[in-house]
Amino acid sequence: MDILVKAIDVSKNFGPFKALDQVSMEVARGEVACIIGPSGSGKSTFLRCINLLERMDGGAIWVNDALMGYRRDGNNLHELSDAEISRQRRRIGMVFQRFNLFPHKTALENIMEGPVQVLGEPADQAREHALSLLARVGLADKANHYPVELSGGQQQRVAIARAMGMRPDLILFDEPTSALDPELVSEVLDVMKDLAASGMTMIVVTHELGFARNVANTVTFMEAGKVVETGPASEVLSAPKSPRTAEFIRAVHS
Repeated sequence: MDILVKAIDVSKNFGPFKALDQVSMEVARGEVACIIGPSGSGKSTFLRCINLLERMDGGAIWVNDALMGYRRDGNNLHELSDAEISRQRRRIGMVFQRFNLFPHKTALENIMEGPVQVLGEPADQAREHALSLLARVGLADKANHYPVELSGGQQQRVAIARAMGMRPDLILFDEPTSALDPELVSEVLDVMKDLAASGMTMIVVTHELGFARNVANTVTFMEAGKVVETGPASEVLSAPKSPRTAEFIRAVHS
């Protein structure tokens, strides 16, 4: 199995609060891994550690066999510079709960920004790719609209297209539907299902258990900064081994 993401004993503290307590996970290339659990369980912090938006206090994460945030010199580890971290982050897309689009740029410009400014793509090439991505997420007619002119679901689909614009190896989704009105959730999940079907490797923090059941390869249940249970999606969601996992699933479904 071609492992794209490997995390070993990842720990993160915020003062005396232990947000992550020796979290380990593997995600194979082309897999969809969903992380579920109550609020405050460390799910989002774990994603931010993968993408180096948070510095780990212990453990290690590899993406594409690259040790994230560090350079190994013999038996010594040296922290990477901000510029080196930015280079590592290029191949990891991230979709946030609150969209995080540039409000002063159109949908098209939001998607073009990274490829032009970070990857150095010619503007014409980036524009062509951005237009194709807008069509893919069902927003070909919204290229020149600003975020304020778009619904929440449309903004999130632009955010997904923006992540795809960087041609990432991996996309992290941090509760991508939790800020949406219920009737807008399905349009975002449909785009994510299409991405999964295309073979994109995805780690998704979500409360959408139906999506996890239908799309995910693996499901991990976290609580209090720890991995309580992980395994094939069908097993964890239909026959969880941990009573706490079962209790959480019942509560979400009720």
